[in-house]
Amino acid sequence: MTSVVNCPTCGKKVVWGPQAKFRPFCSERCKQIDMGAWAAEKYTIPSQSPEDPSQESPLDPTQR
Repeated sequence: MTSVVNCPTCGKKVVWGPQAKFRPFCSERCKQIDMGAWAAEKYTIPSQSPEDPSQESPLDPTQR
């Protein structure tokens, strides 16, 4: 059974297999576009900051 995925950059169908040299991307161009987005920090992972900055643990263990 052959799997088909969408290119994360352009959405083109890509057959998942050894013939797809740049999988999951359809081409080197789409792969480079995605790498550029990562380098430009366009992708982020959301996080929650503590409400009270005093709850943060100190970086230096001798400050405890």
